[in-house]
Amino acid sequence: MIAIAGWFMERPRGLTLLAAAYLLIPGAFVCAQTPQSQAPQPQAATPTTPDSQVPASVSIPAGALHMSNQTRYQIIRDFEMQLVYSRATFPMGSKGLKLQNGVTTPSGQSLQQLIALWGPSIRPGDPAHISYVRIKGNVIHFDLNGGPIKRKKWYQHIEISGTGGTPVPLSRDESTDNPHGSYLELYFDKYVPELSPAQLRAILFPVLDFNARSKEEAYLDTVPPKVKEAIKAHHVLIGMNTEMVLHAVGKPPKKVREKDGDIEYEEWIYGTAPQDVDFVRIIADEVVRVETMKVGGEKIVRTEKEVILPKPDQDIEAKKEEQDRPSNAPSLRRPGEDSKDAPKPSDGINGTPPAVPPSSMPGPPGDPGPGDMVGQR
Repeated sequence: MIAIAGWFMERPRGLTLLAAAYLLIPGAFVCAQTPQSQAPQPQAATPTTPDSQVPASVSIPAGALHMSNQTRYQIIRDFEMQLVYSRATFPMGSKGLKLQNGVTTPSGQSLQQLIALWGPSIRPGDPAHISYVRIKGNVIHFDLNGGPIKRKKWYQHIEISGTGGTPVPLSRDESTDNPHGSYLELYFDKYVPELSPAQLRAILFPVLDFNARSKEEAYLDTVPPKVKEAIKAHHVLIGMNTEMVLHAVGKPPKKVREKDGDIEYEEWIYGTAPQDVDFVRIIADEVVRVETMKVGGEKIVRTEKEVILPKPDQDIEAKKEEQDRPSNAPSLRRPGEDSKDAPKPSDGINGTPPAVPPSSMPGPPGDPGPGDMVGQR
């Protein structure tokens, strides 16, 4: 250090200052870097993918304002061409679903009949694009996957009159049916009230899921909790339907159709020897038996129902009894009027006149009655 100091005293002033700065700057740089190197580095946040949450219910006040034009344009911009996941089954054909006050129609047996007749257009968990939005009156109309009917191009509406005045279209007459599309109509009581896009998404949640990030996540939100856990664990429960089995263990490599007496069933076979092999028996879209053959030769059979799903036709018997009930006798009373308030004769007795027997019916003198005529024949 003494030698360095003497060397500095012998150098010119400018060179001395430059050399001192050269020696001191690295030390200052090291000192400035030391606290940052010792400070703990913040860890990157691990992205989480929580399950789709059920949005809070939306209550519309009785005196809500009509939807403004600015809100209409905002909703059309936000919802058109948006990818959503279905939470319900849409039937194929020109009949879609209607949603009002959280209730979807058609549903139950009527929906099952449409699906059996025309087939499903969109299943629960399937992705769908909102291709068209229309707000009119008290209805918001959403076309899904192009809607049930293909919209014509602008040039398909143009016709040219040919010889003799016969109109000739510019394009060929093609089918406008779209089996992959359907629609949803959201009904309000009197008019479409002022709503934000977030509120509209919450109202549509019984049918469409805007928060799901995959088909599997959207479908899991539509099944009971016990079935949801079984699907995540890739386990088949007695009582599941075929859609749940497909989501739990996928498509079977092999299917066998058999008949036990008068009952037809399908056997879905998963796995091949020498691994474990599962035989899933399905009758009328319901798992009734699961047989597992272990590698060591052990056989495990499950037949007791492990999950009970609501049947779409569980209220058919009640409706049938109500239809078979005999109707009330005809009356001139107003609706809600009690029988004791009905007008009665002056004697206070409201009886029915006795029936006249056929043999005593009046007729011309000497004319035989019906009994005499039959007796003479």
